[in-house]
Amino acid sequence: MTNSRDTTVEPRATASSTGTEKVALITGVGRRRSIGSALAIGLAHDGWDLVLNYWQPYDDRLGMERMDTDPATIADECRALGVKVALVPGDLGDPSVPAELVRVGAELGPLTGLVMSHAESVDSSILTTSIESWDRHFAVNARATWLLIKAFAEQLPTTVAPGQVGGRIVALTSDHTTHNLPYGASKGALDRTVIAAAVELADRGVRANVINPGPIDTGWMDDSLRNALPAATPAGRAGTADDTTNLVRFLFSDAGSWINGQLLFSNGGFNVT
Repeated sequence: MTNSRDTTVEPRATASSTGTEKVALITGVGRRRSIGSALAIGLAHDGWDLVLNYWQPYDDRLGMERMDTDPATIADECRALGVKVALVPGDLGDPSVPAELVRVGAELGPLTGLVMSHAESVDSSILTTSIESWDRHFAVNARATWLLIKAFAEQLPTTVAPGQVGGRIVALTSDHTTHNLPYGASKGALDRTVIAAAVELADRGVRANVINPGPIDTGWMDDSLRNALPAATPAGRAGTADDTTNLVRFLFSDAGSWINGQLLFSNGGFNVT
């Protein structure tokens, strides 16, 4: 964890419909062109105060479209919608970071939302994956997921009334495996962890789901793939970060509270056949 976090907040313009503050922690909000960015702005539209986590050294390693000011720009866009935002850099490969992010969220108000859109993703296969890469992928994608859920659950009320929602958890996953081995394997561990939370944390009223958004062009696609996707998608177009965001917003609403313990494919039917 660095000491450069921006916890500048703006007063809320309105309270939520229940009269209580809504605070969500979102990871993976380092680039303007990302699912994490769309998630932040979407939940801000719905009145959620936010803790936004990013890690610039990882975004630098990716080498995709970004500016150093992207995290601050995203935070400012959310604040302009009338919500409070704390911007917190931190390497989720460090086991101390998840609890710190949750602590910052609790400072804003009751932390009842957790969206995990972070990832370590470096292509390699069975014969080319190093031990260091394998361990890094599992530390960020699997261990940090567990630690975030654990810290999140520990600050929730230990019991809620039957049927009441105490907290909402959503994580993004992938079905990549071949030549993307440590990423795919660690995402599989993420899936099981989040689905387990739906059962193990039921007494705290937790709703926990996993979303597989399919291929979303956040800057990693080449033109051939970008042009081929609509033909491979029965819905007739490629997916967008807003498609994923719309599903998360639904799951974070009262209308979506009956969905729990699921791995949801939000991909327009990509590769169904």
